[in-house]
Amino acid sequence: MRKLFSLLALTLCAIAHAQGNYEIQVYGADTVAPKTLMVELHSNFTIEGQKNTIDGVYPTNHQLHETLELTQGINNWSEVGFYVFTSWQDGHGVQWVGDHIRPRVRVPDSWHWPVGVSLSTEIGYQRPEYSPDTWTWEIRPIIDKSMGRWYLAFNPALERTLHGPDVNQGVGFSPAFKVSYDFTPIISAGFEYYADYCSITTPCAVHDQQQQLFAVTDLNVSPNWEINVGIGIGPTSATDHLIVKGILGRRFNWGKHPDVQ
Repeated sequence: MRKLFSLLALTLCAIAHAQGNYEIQVYGADTVAPKTLMVELHSNFTIEGQKNTIDGVYPTNHQLHETLELTQGINNWSEVGFYVFTSWQDGHGVQWVGDHIRPRVRVPDSWHWPVGVSLSTEIGYQRPEYSPDTWTWEIRPIIDKSMGRWYLAFNPALERTLHGPDVNQGVGFSPAFKVSYDFTPIISAGFEYYADYCSITTPCAVHDQQQQLFAVTDLNVSPNWEINVGIGIGPTSATDHLIVKGILGRRFNWGKHPDVQ
């Protein structure tokens, strides 16, 4: 009986990890400027995670994820992003994991809304060795606000499995939140929270939810660069317990734009 419960717990853990830790980021509402390409490298290493292979899905423990994100600005209120997910792990080497595409639109500045608002939709494929849900679709509303030195962002994402065991789950709810403070014009620090509550109508029990809290630092060295580093803990049994992450981004401007020097 104990073995049965252990197997059940590991299976729940594998399902909770279907989203993966490839792109750990709370989005701001701004889109990339037109005639500008944003190139980002997301690097995430799981120091302590799932140690068992379950139903053909590799364990996350000591996986290094490198994700290339390319985002092209279309006009002053829209962009299109594309992701290439990769993973390295002892015994499996470097592996291609999958690709996603993400168009996004935002409320233009000319509307003078009191908060920044945008909406992205992301669809893509990941190999079954890394996620039992191979095709997924996400709709991510994005709300943010700067108040003096404080910055707040909220991403109440909705997810839908198109192919995989979570198809019957329906629409999932995966909110993310960020609060940071500008200690200097260059250094900002704060916290990021990520969660996966399973179905939006019938959330799973707390110990089966994915929840992560990151302490993060942003370095605002130039409008052309994006630098974010952090370390995160997962307090629930269905979450990788310790992860370090970094984002390095560079804007390449193909035309004159007042906000990019």
